[in-house]
Amino acid sequence: MDIAINKPKQTSLLKKLKRLWGLFLKFNDARKISKHFSRYFLMLDAQKPELKNVVYGIRYQVYCIEEEFEPANDTQQERDEFDAYSLHCVLQHLGSQSFAGTVRVVWPKHDNEVLPIERYCSESITELEYHPSNFPRGSVCEISRLAVPFDFRRRQADKFDGSGTGVINESDYSEDELRCFPFIAIGLYLAAAGQVYNHRIPHTYVMMEPRLAKSMAFIGIRFKQIGPPVYYHGVRAPYYISHDVFFEHLSPSFNVMFDLIRNQLKVQSLG
Repeated sequence: MDIAINKPKQTSLLKKLKRLWGLFLKFNDARKISKHFSRYFLMLDAQKPELKNVVYGIRYQVYCIEEEFEPANDTQQERDEFDAYSLHCVLQHLGSQSFAGTVRVVWPKHDNEVLPIERYCSESITELEYHPSNFPRGSVCEISRLAVPFDFRRRQADKFDGSGTGVINESDYSEDELRCFPFIAIGLYLAAAGQVYNHRIPHTYVMMEPRLAKSMAFIGIRFKQIGPPVYYHGVRAPYYISHDVFFEHLSPSFNVMFDLIRNQLKVQSLG
């Protein structure tokens, strides 16, 4: 009789202790990830002309030379109409002072300004209640033009197709191993999320590979697919996420990293 009564209590206590231990480990992981990232990298708010030129140069290297998504040109810069109303970020490697990647948040504020997804992939959005045309200009944005140069992909052992534009090859690594990487691509997505958070933009869109959406879900960013895959710089599908959902499920380990990057961007924009 005593055993029948005590066993559930012991099991319940053991579960609580395991949960608390798991939270402790995650907290330590969070500190390690944030410390590791801040030790080697600095996220820059690339609004000044000289940093925008760095952004366009990285994009040229990845999109025009390495991936051949866009044609080469004499300027050796990859630019388009959306850059005029975008928030740009560039990641600097502190040891070498070189640049490890870039991303932008396209943020239209006027009626004549549109998102890339509206211009090129509007018909791919089949869940029409999420179509960006339903929302006022200034309340929608799109994460786009993420680019990581080959030299830094090589350092991460991410040489497979698609890694230059942010895909994480999580199938090659265990969860513990993934936590040890500097996470350049994830850091860039968190930088975009930081811009969304700092500017309080309610609705965010992105055209990305379904496997990248799975990679983002791995760290707790749960994009909603709002249409079937189409061919646009590779096979991609349209995704949507609201401001609140963007940060609701972010894992504790990456929440610390997100706060670090967001604050870096915020301080620079205020300065």
